[in-house]
Amino acid sequence: MTDIPAVSRRSFIGTAATGLGGAMLAGQAAAQAIPATATGRPEPQLELEPPLPQAQQLGWAVVGLGHYAQQYVMPALGRARRSRAVALVSGNADKARGVAERYGIGRDAIYDYAAMARIGRNDDVAVVYVVTPNSTHADLTVRALEAGKHVMVEKPMANSPAECQRMIDAARAADRRLMVAYRAHWEPHNVRAKEMLDAGELGQVWFATSDHHRPLDPSRPRDQWRAQAAIAGGGSLVDIGIYSLNGLIWLLGEEPARVSATIFSPPGDPRFAEVENIMTAQLEFPSGRRATISSGYDADKKRIDLWGDKAVAVLDPATAYSGNTLTVTNAKESREILTGERTSAEQFTGEIDHFSQIITEGGEVATPGEMGLRDVRIIEALYRSAAERGSWIELAPDGTMRPA
Repeated sequence: MTDIPAVSRRSFIGTAATGLGGAMLAGQAAAQAIPATATGRPEPQLELEPPLPQAQQLGWAVVGLGHYAQQYVMPALGRARRSRAVALVSGNADKARGVAERYGIGRDAIYDYAAMARIGRNDDVAVVYVVTPNSTHADLTVRALEAGKHVMVEKPMANSPAECQRMIDAARAADRRLMVAYRAHWEPHNVRAKEMLDAGELGQVWFATSDHHRPLDPSRPRDQWRAQAAIAGGGSLVDIGIYSLNGLIWLLGEEPARVSATIFSPPGDPRFAEVENIMTAQLEFPSGRRATISSGYDADKKRIDLWGDKAVAVLDPATAYSGNTLTVTNAKESREILTGERTSAEQFTGEIDHFSQIITEGGEVATPGEMGLRDVRIIEALYRSAAERGSWIELAPDGTMRPA
């Protein structure tokens, strides 16, 4: 300390004042370099990539204008970089005109379901996005493919493996791409959890759980068809349990070798006259991993847990439309894993722009029709097991049931 010369209060203040004055003069000089009148400034540095020029964006036609399409799909197309909405298909002309006006879509680009074939003559449309009740997926997808358009279809892909295969065959015959809208594959917290698992940051993960539940309220029009087996194809397993099933297969990177399931509905509840309320299942994988999944139509929970010997990763909520989180815990600490500027909203734009990029530049679709077919086959096996009081059903890698 004796080697440091003493500085008097007066000399310090003088020095500081000189430095401050210099900074002020430099700031004044910089300010003088900026014209006081409006003028062109250099290109700013943007935190997010801007959209491609409109001429380079693929045109999408949205089929079905229910709650999900209007609340999430249409806004996502408005935010997308590579994609834009250019046409609508609906059985309600007034509703379609209202949506078209909000998104700048011309009335000549509005179609009803009977006139879907005319989309083939609309060169602005490259992709058709089917966002309708489950029982309509196969027919609408095939018609769009036969019209020469690529197709993204909501999950579940269809109500039976035969319908899924028909859709895949139609895509091959038309030489068009087919994608299932498994949005969680682009949700930033889910993506980060998979990166951590694959990198070994969680250690050995021999067990995983996933629970997806949401209330079924038939007073809401968007829930009424979900209580009808002929349209929905099943109950909570098909509607929301598919997130548990597909999510764990994707995160763990392997298909189950055998499954066992049970279903339950409380007696006397009219909501479950045709479809199940609660589903619970066990999955066993070729590696030896075990998993349990559940779905239900009473509670409100969407959670995935990856149980590693170094740390446990918890996505809670995991697949909500917004506000998903990832927390990693061990015996010493619990920390939330942040994704920076990336938010859960990217799950919608991510899947849309992924498909547009694959169509434009080539490559493999991340969630192809074959994945949707596999999942519907596994769902069929789970229902078979439940009908046989939880018997174990052996599966091939493509989800088909092996002979007993």
